[in-house]
Amino acid sequence: MAKIKNIILIGFMGTGKTSVGQILAKKLNFIFVDIDELIEKILGMKISEIFTKFGEPRFRDFETEIIKLITKKKRQVIATGGGAVLREENMAQLKASGVVFCLTAPENVIFKRVRQCKNRPLLQVENPEQRIRALIKKRMPFYEKADFSINTDGLTPEEVADKIIKEYKRLIDGKAQSRAT
Repeated sequence: MAKIKNIILIGFMGTGKTSVGQILAKKLNFIFVDIDELIEKILGMKISEIFTKFGEPRFRDFETEIIKLITKKKRQVIATGGGAVLREENMAQLKASGVVFCLTAPENVIFKRVRQCKNRPLLQVENPEQRIRALIKKRMPFYEKADFSINTDGLTPEEVADKIIKEYKRLIDGKAQSRAT
């Protein structure tokens, strides 16, 4: 591969960023970095606690600082939180450091995957399905800025990882054009 870059996974919660990212990192001998896990480790509290104590805007500030730090390194698979793309500076930093893949899934699939999770502060509302729809609609223009988009519905994390590796290698070797799969 001509030029090694980071692989960045963006997308809504429940699309498989963490599970796919761990597989990718192992297959490519890269370091896996989960931005949300790193924030929790540094601050010593869960994302839901950070939201409660500081609010979403302050959480997004923490997230931006971590992205700035983490993207200085190479040979990483970086899984972002679903809302990291809401700040233009985050997306610019991520794109500058690597190839951005957006993982997607239909709203009903996402709901099935995350409905039992109590650690998703944005879904702790009366109607989480409606919240998912609204958040996806709001974030879609940001997700569409990814270099590639992969629908994870009906695929195993291993299959998604293999698709990403194929596109990543083609891009690094100068043979690919960004496209949705």
